[in-house]
Amino acid sequence: MAATYDDRDGKIWMDGKLVDWRAANVHILTHGLHYASSVFEGERCYNGKIFESVKHSERLKNSGKLLDMEIPYSVEEIEKAKYDVLKANGWDDAYVRVVAWRGAGEDMGVASSRNPVRMAVAAWEWGAYYGDAKMKGAKLDISKWKRPSPETIPVHAKAAGLYMICTMSKHAAEAKGCSDSLFMDYRGYVAEATGANIFFVRDGEVHTPDADCFLNGITRQTVIRLLKERNVTVHERRIAPEELEGFEQCWLTGTAAEVTPVGQIGDYTFEVGQMARDISESYEKLVRS
Repeated sequence: MAATYDDRDGKIWMDGKLVDWRAANVHILTHGLHYASSVFEGERCYNGKIFESVKHSERLKNSGKLLDMEIPYSVEEIEKAKYDVLKANGWDDAYVRVVAWRGAGEDMGVASSRNPVRMAVAAWEWGAYYGDAKMKGAKLDISKWKRPSPETIPVHAKAAGLYMICTMSKHAAEAKGCSDSLFMDYRGYVAEATGANIFFVRDGEVHTPDADCFLNGITRQTVIRLLKERNVTVHERRIAPEELEGFEQCWLTGTAAEVTPVGQIGDYTFEVGQMARDISESYEKLVRS
């Protein structure tokens, strides 16, 4: 059995220095724990290089701004912290998690402007997010929850609070024997999975939901570019749930998910077809180049 995430050997970067893994703790009255004032990034390192590392650091900074939470480190300092963690732990292939949050301070109500913004970087060795689904195709449930309107929450921030419904939806999906769950958005259109964007294929063309109320993933952007380089037509648009019946192939994209084919969503089935396999292989070659 693997060690729990709070009981491991290794080093974690916290607030400018490397500390022992088990000592990387925060106080119980940390504001982020009570009010979700926290943003984060998930990244993968391949052969000693973090894929699109700077883009992730820039997005972290922007997420903080969207939550009215200025992160007190530059992109360059965040980059150095990530590679310091990898070096300290001796990893060339790993998942990297950067998190920034409002810590404990003078404020303990909703307002927290006097509390320090803190940051940590951890990493660990992590295999395929969906296990053997990368070969067989993942099975998705359909969530009862919906992605919220941009008028209700900063939907383009990678913020901890936005993942509350993801956790509940994934728990419900796993209880049904599924790998993940698909969200509709507040209007009823297809949105994304709990931690990954989604793509569909019909008649040789690709369709993916317009990222107007959820995160426009860095892997999503990469895959769209790879498809266009192959002269594949990509439609970024609103997709109604009844359209699922007419799609032939489907896959998920995300830093953790990479490119994972989908074999089933609810009662709809999809072929783990050639385009899904090709784009997965192209992505794998790119991140390791």
